[in-house]
Amino acid sequence: MPKVLISDKMDPLAAQIFRNRGVEVDEITGKTKDELIAMIGQYDGLAIRSSTKVTKEVLAAATNLKVVGRAGIGVDNVDIPAASAAGVVVMNTPFGNSITTAEHAIALMFALARDLPEADKSTQAGKWEKNRFMGVEVTNKTLGLIGAGNIGSIVADRALGLKMKVVAFDPFLTPERAIEMGVEKATLEELLARADFITLHTPLTDSTRNILSKENLAKTKKGVRIINCARGGLIDEAALKEALDSGHVAGAALDVFVEEPAKESPLFGTPGFISTPHLGASTNEAQVNVAIQVAEQMADFLVNGGVTNALNMPSLSAEEAPKLKPYMALAEHLGALVGQLEGDAVQAVSIEVEGAAAELNIKPITGAVLAGLMRVYSDTVNMVNAPHLAKERGLDVREVRHDREGDYSTLVRVTVKTAAGQKSVAGTLFANAQPRLVEIFGIKVEADLDGNMLYIVNEDAPGFIGRLGTTLGEAGVNIGTFHLGRRAAGGEAVVLLSVDQPVDVALKPKIYGLPGVKTAKALRF
Repeated sequence: MPKVLISDKMDPLAAQIFRNRGVEVDEITGKTKDELIAMIGQYDGLAIRSSTKVTKEVLAAATNLKVVGRAGIGVDNVDIPAASAAGVVVMNTPFGNSITTAEHAIALMFALARDLPEADKSTQAGKWEKNRFMGVEVTNKTLGLIGAGNIGSIVADRALGLKMKVVAFDPFLTPERAIEMGVEKATLEELLARADFITLHTPLTDSTRNILSKENLAKTKKGVRIINCARGGLIDEAALKEALDSGHVAGAALDVFVEEPAKESPLFGTPGFISTPHLGASTNEAQVNVAIQVAEQMADFLVNGGVTNALNMPSLSAEEAPKLKPYMALAEHLGALVGQLEGDAVQAVSIEVEGAAAELNIKPITGAVLAGLMRVYSDTVNMVNAPHLAKERGLDVREVRHDREGDYSTLVRVTVKTAAGQKSVAGTLFANAQPRLVEIFGIKVEADLDGNMLYIVNEDAPGFIGRLGTTLGEAGVNIGTFHLGRRAAGGEAVVLLSVDQPVDVALKPKIYGLPGVKTAKALRF
């Protein structure tokens, strides 16, 4: 039974979902880093919010860990490269608190437009300063959206309902998607110059850090109002204070800060500034939603192999997993075959699918090929860290789909590029479930890839099979299956045979000593 640790406070429904799905769960919160390191080794999954820091040291101690699930969007507290290198899937729940965060941004926009916090404070002090709080309407104003993903699109929808004009800057926003959203796609420069309100909805990356820098703030329209419910670090806070003090920026509302919890900030007390303590996801509905989502996703992965909202491997739904499982087994075997035969010589790899395989999600098939291929370099490789290892080795990876119909109803081909040229292996599924090799380096051969095997390239000549059988028999090696293929009569031939025990190193010279043998390698699947 898989075992999961919930290390941050989470709605009780999460633990119940784990148990209902056959996953053992412990709810132990508030542990220090050292305490977490001491206990993490016994768990297959770790469910967190924002408090637990999943560092390289924690991952090094998590010898059984397979998945980290973040109940929420941001994963700043997870070392994703270290998790990928360790073969640990990292998931988040990008949709559980989307509406809540979008609504908070809209609420802050209204608060800025009508100066609600200061008006409330003044009124409760008995001042009744009606003329002091002259606000602005949002109707017919231009909202500049930096980031048009899930949350940004919800904000755009709400803003359009308020009769605002919406311009959006997002490098990944296609013209078609912009039309569908009802927004105008713009460059950052255009957005800064035109927007009456700017709201940010983008992750914090090297390209978005300080996207509202001092220089960019200076390019904004005078009197602009800025809202950030996304991530601290997207705005240069010192530059924002200068812009507020000078009056160039009429108001700013931040729910997130560079340093959190934000006990001190140069922005505090600045006229026109509103702040909230990272409340974007803080509604009862959102807390329940993300807890349910993370538990369901992690349980699907640990029980059924489904991968949803993963940040370091392709998604694979629980419905897709059973259909793809035999293909992934085939792909991993093909990758392992070329990896063992070509090893360090591989410079690039191409994964081609045709027939029924071409209609499937190819990403898990590619991940399985790389997992098999990279196993020659690491005995802890899996679909998560295989692409990481391949990138480290500088391998160029290519995926190809073919609509054509070939000799088989479904086919997966793996081609590797080496200094000596290209070599490929291909396989199919028998009865839609049984992986079978059907071609190796241009030679047709049908073989199961399983257990201990021996691969031999020899000259096709009478008596070879008998001599090989005698040699193995004298060495006490029992043959399980025997598969043959050749280019042409009297030409190059291939022997793939399974044996009941690993081939002893001392046997290899005897096999090479047989007349006509060109290559002999022991394989393991």
